[in-house]
Amino acid sequence: MKKSLIALAVLAASGAAMAQSSVTLFGVVDATYAYGSGSVSNKSQLTNSGYNSSRLGFRGVEDLGGGMSASFWLEAGLNNDNGTGGVTNTNNQAATSTGGGLVFNRRSTVSLNGGFGEVRLGRDYTPQFWNLTVFDPFGTNGVGTTQTLNSSLGGPTTIRASNSIGYFLPGNLGGFYGQAQYYMGENNSNAANKKDGNGLALRAGYANGPINAAIAFSETKFLTGNIKAVNLGGQYDLGVAKIMAHYNQDKISGGNDGKGFLIGGLVPVGAGEVRLAYSTYKIDTVGADPRSNKLALGYVHNLSKRTALYATYAHLTNKNGAAQALNGAVTGVNSNSNGYDFGIRHSF
Repeated sequence: MKKSLIALAVLAASGAAMAQSSVTLFGVVDATYAYGSGSVSNKSQLTNSGYNSSRLGFRGVEDLGGGMSASFWLEAGLNNDNGTGGVTNTNNQAATSTGGGLVFNRRSTVSLNGGFGEVRLGRDYTPQFWNLTVFDPFGTNGVGTTQTLNSSLGGPTTIRASNSIGYFLPGNLGGFYGQAQYYMGENNSNAANKKDGNGLALRAGYANGPINAAIAFSETKFLTGNIKAVNLGGQYDLGVAKIMAHYNQDKISGGNDGKGFLIGGLVPVGAGEVRLAYSTYKIDTVGADPRSNKLALGYVHNLSKRTALYATYAHLTNKNGAAQALNGAVTGVNSNSNGYDFGIRHSF
């Protein structure tokens, strides 16, 4: 009888502790048949992440009391077409993983949260990336993604940064939001490239009702030339459709500049959604200024809240010496390229 009472007491105590903390397993498996055509060669492949990025993750939170909590987020990219993991780097410079095994390359952070906002440490998305993906109808996934990301001069920290210290404003500021991030290349102080991979980025925005708009700035230091990025984006929900746009400028000190923009929209249709976008990116060089323009159209059909079928078509035109191609194809200078995605996405 005493043992039973002790067991019940232990269970009750553990239940109280569990009520104040939680751990969640989550993920996405997205399989894509992708085809690309160009003037030099075509390519057909079964790949992944044509609608949402394939991933496996763990996240958790603990209530510390007094309005404070601690949390963690570990998220690994998956290549479900061949079973390998994602690619990452350790110092915001060259990639140091080839994607052979499971690495938490998408995000690996620990946070302290409270009325003051959130302090977040680890590998995380950069502020300059958020405007590119949030205000892109294709969410920077698949053949329709903004040409700014495909052609960007933004360097290794265009999407994520390792060794970062981030701060997020609290979510009770009447629609205003903001983020600051400092990241480190972690080179020795006596190295010629001692500042390579060090950077600072800021983002501020406003979201209320149908409106969402934000601006971001970043500078990442490299011996070969510091990279500055400035972008802004916005979205307006008309009810029958969402219209969105973004503009991005990358500048390498002592080097080239890159400029790009996107305009597009999302249109609900029954159990699905039509996605469309026009995006362009130009690199300013002496006497050339190569430019790539992309027109993309897609449709997503939701079979359930977790499973969707999708199809996307994109047409790319190159000018002034550009030779971009879609879905792994190869095309000649100033030639066109077409790309198709057909896939299924399941989330859990």
